[in-house]
Amino acid sequence: MTQSPKRIRITIGPVRLDAELKATKTANQVYAALPIQASVNTWGEEFYFKLPGVTDHRETATNRVQIGDVAYWGPGQVLAIFFGKTPMSIGDDPVPADRVNVVGRILGDATQLRRVMDVPTITVEQG
Repeated sequence: MTQSPKRIRITIGPVRLDAELKATKTANQVYAALPIQASVNTWGEEFYFKLPGVTDHRETATNRVQIGDVAYWGPGQVLAIFFGKTPMSIGDDPVPADRVNVVGRILGDATQLRRVMDVPTITVEQG
């Protein structure tokens, strides 16, 4: 019997989005580390914030991400949410600063996050 995918809820200011996590060890540890309310940083159209206590198993380590991807960067212990171009983008797709482990994907329109780039905190909880 297969497990149904784990969902998380991301809230920043008035924007609330759900995401679905992959069935990986790193994604399971991200889920177990929730809930968290954290100071959010931006890098282009990427939000990232500290999420300590997660081991990055590097199952999906890549430099190729898409708008809507949720990824974990082990060396910095941060969770990243991509919703548009980053400073390393050449085309429309975001490009992370380093290889990240893609752990999930936003359900719906991740570009809504562009409206709340000035909000200082983010909340991520099990959904």
